[in-house]
Amino acid sequence: MNKTDLVNAIAEKANLTKVDAKNALDACLEAIAGALESDDKVALIGFGTFAVTEKGARTGINPRTKETINIPARKVVKFKPGAELASKVN
Repeated sequence: MNKTDLVNAIAEKANLTKVDAKNALDACLEAIAGALESDDKVALIGFGTFAVTEKGARTGINPRTKETINIPARKVVKFKPGAELASKVN
């Protein structure tokens, strides 16, 4: 499912126009991204939790040249599905 499919599904289930559904989805995604930017956790009960974690610096190997490289520390977004979502998938 891509963003267009998701907008269509939201419009159908919430009885909204596609424009309103797209605006609602964009606002939701902006709010989640904004919270993650400021290192907040976003917990959607029954769906899951988005959180920012830090990965430490490490040494890796370039597969083409077999040369060792240093990979710098960085922040990554993690998603942990909630119990309700996990049970629907399984």
